[in-house]
Parts: sequence; structure tokens; C-alpha cells
Amino acid sequence: MDTLQKLALLAASARYDVSCASSGSSRAVGTGYGSTVPAGICHSFAADGRCISLLKVLFTNACINDCAYCVNRRSSSAPRTSFEVEELVALTESFYRRNYIEGLFLSSGVIKSADYTMELLVRTARTLRREAGFNGYIHVKIIPGCSPELARMAGFWADRVSVNIELPSDQSLRLLAPEKTGRQILHSMGAIRSDIDENTDSLPARRGPAGLPLSCTGRPSLTTSRFAPAGQSTQLIVGASPENDRHILGLSQNLYDTYRLRRVYYSAFVPVRQDERLPVLSSPPVRREHRLYQADWLLRFYRFRAEELLDDALPFLDLDLDPKASWAVRHLERFPVEVQHADYETLLRVPGIGVKSAQRIVSARRHQRLDFESLGRIGTVLKRARWFITCGGRSLEPSDPEEARLRLRLSGDERATDLLRGQHLLFGDDV
Repeated sequence: MDTLQKLALLAASARYDVSCASSGSSRAVGTGYGSTVPAGICHSFAADGRCISLLKVLFTNACINDCAYCVNRRSSSAPRTSFEVEELVALTESFYRRNYIEGLFLSSGVIKSADYTMELLVRTARTLRREAGFNGYIHVKIIPGCSPELARMAGFWADRVSVNIELPSDQSLRLLAPEKTGRQILHSMGAIRSDIDENTDSLPARRGPAGLPLSCTGRPSLTTSRFAPAGQSTQLIVGASPENDRHILGLSQNLYDTYRLRRVYYSAFVPVRQDERLPVLSSPPVRREHRLYQADWLLRFYRFRAEELLDDALPFLDLDLDPKASWAVRHLERFPVEVQHADYETLLRVPGIGVKSAQRIVSARRHQRLDFESLGRIGTVLKRARWFITCGGRSLEPSDPEEARLRLRLSGDERATDLLRGQHLLFGDDV
């Protein structure tokens, strides 16, 4: 099998891993080619809306694990292949110089052992940095169960590392991914967090684990002296197991609080083969995935907590209304908000007022009295905010709207917006 045939197979096998969006990496560059920028790199859309491309491949699609949801599981009859380290380095370098890509996302099936596979990934990243002179973005997947030393080596050569937790509970892992454990995955996340916190300046030269044929020893160059400058991320599969959205968001909140993850990515379960352990779905739950991304955005940027968004009485996110609007409709006693005096945290909770528009409101009202026209110029989405704010004591809508009517209006506005956006439901500042 030639290199392009391998690429077609291994890129297709990698498409279900979504945890490779924005990087947020910034490193000093020396000699060589390529660079990263603070704005970040992502596989589909950056924070500013740019579409940026990565070479997203597996090192190999052979695997000793038998995860029920995975196209590359041990019992699958899919054709198998692997790159050689030098082959993948040359491919990345060639694609970058032709302006096809801006970086590399490298994952792998597990061959022989977690350590053996991880050393192959480390050697690939190290060769790109030291021998090929590549200063562009690299994201390396950490193989659960590999030695902390190998994970640490990967972090010095890569901009971002990630350990996929995949399923939201130990019970689901035992059923669907019996070779993996939550404790093993969280232990790897904790070790990575410690290395990031230490921000070690150099990597001691050490020999690889005994019995492994590959050498990834050596000190990183000055261009990679920081450990994983873009942090770590993870992925959760949505819909392959019975956990509700409250459980998933609670787990995400804990991962952000405890391990300081940059992102939790959510992937709607796509049935790739029949298995009695898996649910039968008519289609992937992409709308649910979208709502989880919106709720996750509220956790990271809008100062919400998971327990505020969902509880025992409401364990799933509303599919007809975005999480912020849904929360506001359920807490109408907190509205309307007077934009002339409300503090920043209160403004963030108003549908139609995003982070940037809340900052602009706080800044602008120091110098002038605001009206609805100026709020529109600032960036407030008045067709949503009008139900929840007053401006100088004035309101554009009744101050005490009926909840059912308000839900209907807001969900109708959102459906119209979704049609304009098409299939890709981008989550921006208009929430």
C-alpha cells in the first residue's frame, strides 16, 4: 500500500475524533518553517469564524482494544495499515509547504501496548520538530495507560495534547470499552495538568522504556521549551450510552475545575457497525451535541455552573431553545434587567447579550446614557434581549410576558436563524 492509499484509509479512520479544534498556542520560533499564532488553529472553525485545516490522521488503524463504538475496534474487518515515522513526517512537511494544511493532529489505534504506540507518536512529533524543522501546530493524542514519562515527552514536542475520556461513566466504559477505565484516563489527565503547571523549561535526556525499539530521547529545541502551550482537551461521545445531559455537563464542569482542560468536545454517536450493546438510532443526535456545545460555552465564558442549567427535574437540555434562553425563561423573576445599572455578571445572563456586547455596555455607559438604538450598534441582539431588558426604565415588550408565549417566540427566532446558518450551527456571541 503506497503513502496516498494509507493516507486515505487513516484519515477516514480519524474523522470520528472531533477533539482537534482551536489550539490557542503561542511559541517562540527559531530556524525552520511554520508557526503558530495566539488566535489558535482548529479543524473546522476558529473563534473568529475562520476555517483552518489540519492534517488529521491516525498513525495506525490497527488496535488491540475492542471498543464497541469504534470503527477500528479489534474485531472489525476493516483493512489495516500503518505509517512509518519518516513517511508521516515527509507527508506533513509536503502538505504544509504546499499550503494544504496549517498543522498536524495525530492519533492512533493501540498496537502491541500503550507505551509502544505512544513512543511512535512521540518520535513522529520529535522528528518533525528537530529534524524537519517544523514549527507549526501539532496536536498529539495521549494513549490511555501509557507511562507518564512518554506523555510528558509528547507534551514538550506538541502544542496540545489530549486524552479522550469517550464515555461519561465507568459503567459505560466497562460495557462498551472494557480495556479502558475512568481512573486510568483521569490519572493521565492529572499528570498532564501537573506538567503544564510546572511549565518545565527542558526535557531531561532519558532512555525509552525497556524493550521498546524506538528512541525518542533528547532535549527539545527552544521553540518547544514549554509543555503543551495550548493545554489539553478531551472528547465525550453523546448518545452511545444512557447518561443524561445533566451527568455529561457535571462531568465537564469537574474536568474544567479539576484538570483545567481547555476544551471538552462532544461527538454525536454515529453507528459504524451493529452491536447489541449499542443503542439503535435513526440518526446521530447532532442537535443534542449542538446544545451541549452551547451549554459548555456558558460554563467556560458566561460564568454559569452545570447545576444551574440542569437538575433532577430537567435532566436534558431543551432541543427547541438554546440553554441560556431556556434558563432565562425558567427564571423570569430575575428579569427585566436594567442595562444602565446591571453589573457585568448579570448582563451575561441576558439572552441576546454576549461577552463582547456586555463588555461594551459596561464601557459605554460610563460616558453616555444608553438607548435601544445604541444597544443595537454595540452588538446586542435585540430580537432576543428585548424580552429581558429595560433601558432607562423603558421596555420594548411587556415586562411580564407569558412563559409559553415567550418560549414560542424565542424558539421561532432560533429556528429561523438555524435555517440561515445552514447545517453548521455556529455558536457565536449572540446568546
